[in-house]
Order: sequence, then structure tokens, then C-alpha cells
Amino acid sequence: MIWRAGRLATIGYVAVIVVGGLTPPASAWLTKLVIDRLAHGSFAAGPATGLAGLSVATAMAPQLTRYLDAQIRRGTGMIIQDRLFSAVNGFTGLGRFENPRDLDRIRMAQQNGQAAPVQLVSALFMAAQGALSLIGFVTALAVISLPMAGVVLLSSLPLLLIELRLSRRRADFLWNTTSLNRRQNLYAGLMTDARTAKEIRLFGLGNWFRDRLLDQTRKINGAERSLDRRVLFGQGGLALLGALVAGGGLVWAVFQIRNGALTVGDIAVLSAALTGTQGALAGLVGRTADGYQALLTLRHYEEITTAGPDLPRAAPSRPAPPLRHAIEMEGVWFRYADGHPWVLQDVSLTIPFGRAIALVGRNGSGKSTLVKLLCRLYDPVRGRILWDGIDLRQMPIDELRARIGAVFQDYVCYDLTARENIGIGDLAALHDLDLIRAAADRADIDRELSALPHAYATPLSRGYFGEADGVDGTALSGGQLQRVAVARALMRDSRDLLILDEPSSGLDAEAEHRIHQRLRAHRAGRTSLLISHRLGAVRDADEIVVLSGGRVIEKGEHDGLIAADGEYARLFHLQAESYGALRADGGGVPRADGGGVLPVGGDGGLHADGGGVLRTDGPGTDASPRGRENRRTTTPSTPSRGQ
Repeated sequence: MIWRAGRLATIGYVAVIVVGGLTPPASAWLTKLVIDRLAHGSFAAGPATGLAGLSVATAMAPQLTRYLDAQIRRGTGMIIQDRLFSAVNGFTGLGRFENPRDLDRIRMAQQNGQAAPVQLVSALFMAAQGALSLIGFVTALAVISLPMAGVVLLSSLPLLLIELRLSRRRADFLWNTTSLNRRQNLYAGLMTDARTAKEIRLFGLGNWFRDRLLDQTRKINGAERSLDRRVLFGQGGLALLGALVAGGGLVWAVFQIRNGALTVGDIAVLSAALTGTQGALAGLVGRTADGYQALLTLRHYEEITTAGPDLPRAAPSRPAPPLRHAIEMEGVWFRYADGHPWVLQDVSLTIPFGRAIALVGRNGSGKSTLVKLLCRLYDPVRGRILWDGIDLRQMPIDELRARIGAVFQDYVCYDLTARENIGIGDLAALHDLDLIRAAADRADIDRELSALPHAYATPLSRGYFGEADGVDGTALSGGQLQRVAVARALMRDSRDLLILDEPSSGLDAEAEHRIHQRLRAHRAGRTSLLISHRLGAVRDADEIVVLSGGRVIEKGEHDGLIAADGEYARLFHLQAESYGALRADGGGVPRADGGGVLPVGGDGGLHADGGGVLRTDGPGTDASPRGRENRRTTTPSTPSRGQ
């Protein structure tokens, strides 16, 4: 990676490392020559000139090293980020983003993956520099006293062993505190996020979250304090050992000079060699330990970048053809993890080409999970899903998803401009404002977006500026943001399957009425899957599928399901009763409290003003004889959202 990041910078870095490694022992030896010649009254111009040159090299080396290191670090960082996020984008499902252990590993890869390769190679280069210095100093030391050189080298072995052990403990510390760091960042983010600021202030949660953040910080600090104590005792003891060896060596040298065995220049070299050898040894061992720690932390980066696909890929795969017949679910079972309850149990249903199928049921019945399986964000544990007879697992995932447009229940508003928020539904048309506005118009949001201060160039966020500096953002209402999400899905208006999962849950009654009319017109003749708790919004579907406890318990058209008087009819009547609504068969709505029946009319609609029945499917009022008859018998009421 580093070679790819910058070849010239790498070559220059190696050259500086070599010069930096040889300079200290060369300086020590030249110093000896200068002192010895001066002591004998000789001229020392040559060694002095050499010392001057080495001084210049010593002064320049740190600056060059810092510059080249920064060049390599920037280039390598680009390569590493590209590789890491290419791997993360290669996770085609959701499983790894919903597993705390995998999220910890991704965080470790993101935090340490960028630094660890550079740290590793830097450790390698600096260890090589230390080795060169060490060779030079040990050679000088051995010329003066071979036993002394041996003692100094042997004293480094405990240093190496202890530093390697400390490196492992540092790597373990980083991994063991990753989860604590993520939770610390969670609380910090909650306290500074505009989306949570209202509730935090209303419910007085600020201090509570702050206390939780500080608790995580205390745990991290405690673990770090324990590590620091180990480092203090380990490295402190080694420093004491090194000082004793150096001091003993100098005392020995003084006695040798007194006996005439060494010259004054020798003691200068010996002093520099003892200090330099121990410094070079400490640097070599420290860099080796740094490299070892980098390898340990780099393991998480490698595990992410080499993890491979999270969903199996068929080999050979089959192209995803345009839908012409049907999507079929055959005996599908699914749960999110082993040991967890089944979310879907033996589900079989068919979505015919060109038809609208509605999914209804109580919360937790498996509706949104079924959508995730259709988009192949997960694979069934048992059973299969067929697209014109081809198992989804046999198709390239990108090709399959390119044929689907969807509004998810937990839709997202990105901190981007209005144009980008919609245009990313089809990146090929991201800069086609006419197509974006057409999608916004179908979602009944074009008028509001066009009225923004910078129209479609306005960021839909108060936290970031727009495409041009100084373009301030704005905050839309929840219902407006939901219509932006619908517009994003409608950018894929030519796709084979349109999924609308609660597309109007945040809208007021008037906005919901308008958007359902537009969506009804848009999906005519298109294959679509509708999900809503508001049964009036799905009553015109070609088939309504009722889920309960992860199982399909009813199928049919609205009128047939009402006549069957099962779960769908019960839910429909409960909603109708809350609006004083009318039962489809004209026979009255049984009250949920057992207190008789409510008077009913022929279409399940509402008497909004006494001038006709306001239909739940939105076409207006019913002026039929039955409608007029119902006007005489039903108390007017005001329609609300979803009915």
C-alpha cells in the first residue's frame, strides 16, 4: 500500500532512514578522532569537517522525515479508506450492521486500520534505522571492550520481552474498550443531535445521558490507568537496569584510563556508545513493539476487508429478468438469530405481475421483515422466494435491487439538498432536475420544495451548509420528509416492483388523501406491494393478505374479507367505529364494547358533512340512494388520517 501511495516518497524515506541510522555512530567515531588528534597536537580538519557535515544531516533529517512521512500517510490513508469502505459496501445484507461484535470490529478497522499500516511500516523503517545505529555503536563498543558490548546487548533482552508483552496488552485494551467508546460516542451524539434535542430538553434527559457518558469514560479511564501502571513498572525497571549498566561501564572505563588501557578519546567513544547503544536498543525494541501492536490492531482491518460477502452468491448466477409473471414466496421461515423467535412462519403468497397486493396486520406480525426479504437484505432461513421462477439467491443482488423501488417504514432524510435527497433514488438521474421535480410532484411535495429559500438546492438539514458555502439549510416537518422519501422511491417509476411500507403514516388527513390518489394512479398496471395499518388506504388492492404472528391467516379482496368476518373485518370495524364509519354490507358495525351496533352505509365511508358519504378510498362522496339513505341515519363526523 505504501509503495502504491508514493514511490518517490518511500525511496526518499528509506534514504533518510539510512542516513539517520549511520549518523550517530559516525559522529561518535569522528569525535574520538578529533579528540585523539588534538591530544597529540595533530591537525583535525578532516574529522572536524566530517562532524560539521553530519551535524547538518542530523539537523535536516527530522524535517525531511516528517515531510515524507506525511506524504506517505496521506496517500496510504486514501488507499486504506477506499479498501475498507469498499469492503463495507460489499456487505449486501443488514446482518453485520445489526451485530454489536461486527460493529465493534468495523469501528476498530476504521479507527486503527488507517493508522496501523503506516505505523507498521514506520516502525519497520525506524527499527531499521535503530538497527543501523546499533550496529555502529556495538562495533565501536566492541573495539574498545568486547565483554562490555556483550553485557549491553544481554541487558536488552528483558526490554524486548517486556515491550512485546506491553504491546499485546495495549492491543487488548483497544479491543476491550471499543464497545465502551462506541457507547460513549452514542451518548455524546444524542446530546448534540438536533433530532433528539427536543425530547432531551422536554423530558430533562441531558444530565441522565451525561452521567451515562461519564460512566463509560470512567470505565475507559480505569482500564487505561491499569495499563499505565503496567507500563510504569515495566519500563521504569528497565530504565533503572539500563542506567546501572551505563554507570557501571563508565566507572570501568575510568579505571581503564587510569591504568593506561584506554585513551581520553576512547572514553568519549565509550560514553557515546553506551548511551547510543542503549538508546538504539530501546528504539529498536520500542519500534518492534509498536509494529507488533500495529499488527494486532491491523487484524481487525484485515478481518473486515477480507470477510467476503455476508449473503451467499450463487455461482454461476442467473441474470435478474424483467418481471413478467409473478413473485412467489414458498414456505418462508425467518428469524433474526438462532434462538430468537420466528418472525415469519411458513409464509406462502404470490404477487402477480401488474397487480397490487396489500399486507395488513398488527405490529410485529412480520410485514416489514417480509419486505426486507423481498429486497434480499436477508435470506429466508427456510423456504425460498422466486422471481419469475428464479430463486432470488441465484440472481446478482445489484441487478435484483435495480428492479425495485421502495419506501421503507423507517425512511431516511439525508443531510443533503432537496435535489440530492430525491435524486439519489436513481443516481443516473441525480442532475436531471426535471425528472426529480416530476417525482416530487407525484409525491405531492414539489410545491413545498420549490418554495424553499434556495428551492431544490436547499439542504434539508440545519446542521450543514449546501452545495455552495453559506447556503443555509431548513428543517421540514415529518410529513414533508416522508413525502420526500416517497418521491425518492418514485424516481424508479419504471422498475418492476414498487414497495410502499407505511408511505403516509406521518401525513395529515388532507395530504394523505392527495398522496393516496396520486399513488393509486401511479401504480395502476404496476406490480406493487402496499403495507399500511390504515385499512382504508389498501381496500382497493387486488388482494389483501393478513398476517398474524408471522403467518398468513387470510387472503382476499376487501369485500370478501369483510363478508368472511375474520381478523381483517375485526380490524376494519375497529377503525371504522372510531370514526363512526359504516360497514360494507349495510348491516351495522358491532361495537367493540358490546353495546349494540352502529348504523352503517353501503361503502364503509364517513358522513363528513351530511351531503354524502366520504369514501375511504378517496373518490369523493357517494350520492347513491343507499348513500342518501345513510345520510339520514348516520351522525356526521369529521374524517381523520387514514380513513
